[in-house]
Amino acid sequence: MKVLIIRLSAIGDIVFAAPVASALRRRHPEAHIAWLTEPAGRPLLAAHPDVDEVIVWPRGEWARLWRERRWWALARAVRRFRRQLHQRGFDLAVDLQGLLKSGLWAWLSGAPERIGLGSREGSARLMTRVLPKGGEPRQISSEYRYLAEQLGWDTAGFMPQAPVDAASAERAAARLRALGLAPRRYAVICPFTTRPQKHWFDDHWRALAAALHGRGLPVLLLGGPGDRAAARRLVAGTDIVDLAGQTSLPEAAALIRDSALLVGVDTGLTHMGTAWRRPTVCLFGSTRPYLETPSPLTRVIYHDLPCAPCRRRPTCQGRFDCLRGITPDEVLAAAEPLLAGDAAS
Repeated sequence: MKVLIIRLSAIGDIVFAAPVASALRRRHPEAHIAWLTEPAGRPLLAAHPDVDEVIVWPRGEWARLWRERRWWALARAVRRFRRQLHQRGFDLAVDLQGLLKSGLWAWLSGAPERIGLGSREGSARLMTRVLPKGGEPRQISSEYRYLAEQLGWDTAGFMPQAPVDAASAERAAARLRALGLAPRRYAVICPFTTRPQKHWFDDHWRALAAALHGRGLPVLLLGGPGDRAAARRLVAGTDIVDLAGQTSLPEAAALIRDSALLVGVDTGLTHMGTAWRRPTVCLFGSTRPYLETPSPLTRVIYHDLPCAPCRRRPTCQGRFDCLRGITPDEVLAAAEPLLAGDAAS
């Protein structure tokens, strides 16, 4: 059996959805499992032990051809990509994203059976079967677990995954040595996302980092290339080690795996702390993707205000009361028992 899993983005959702491949592998050990993603997801999925092939949709390249009005070149690229999918002979395509762009690729894959998760934007018409987004919304990865259960796959130990390849792990270890740091002797903060209403405040991060440093935990800041300017502003005048844009995604995952503590907002890097069962404090405000995880070392701080979660439609005129109300002292109070429990184990 040849199966195509489709989850194009974002990194956090790929971390949440990654155990679907493992559930499928346990149910069908001989299956060929491919995953279709955008370029950002490739490094993480390439290290997934249950994914045989990562297929990258070159969305950026196609967008460039569109902007340049090179219509024939774009049409040739689409036809070529579709032909490559067809040639693989997929028996089943599973669209975990449920959008028109992901459903279209399920249909264009040529797979005779196409299953969509909560398909919308018209993508339900491209599926042979649609499953609702079920599960328990309070629990991490619940909608993906629900889909796997409905398909009869083995969901034992269903947990988010952030795979790390050996080369990335060694690069992360070398970076720690260069910084004079040892595994489990530093904290990680993940302050950045694509939306300002999901961000904590710089003064809070600085106060938290100073308190952690005072407890003997140097602080590393992780982020992507697009976060560099914001990271420079945040770390100015502090002892925070700024690594924004300096690590690959698997290297960042390895640094998180070897950390003593992770504190972050609703972003993919934060969810990796739960995936690796490291002491993790998640700060949620305008979003609330989960409140419960199987990891005993994860704590979620979420102030259930009348306006929360507002998601993409803030009503507070930029005050972001839901996050301003989370204080550094509250975060430290949540982190300290996690650190003590991890040290004891």
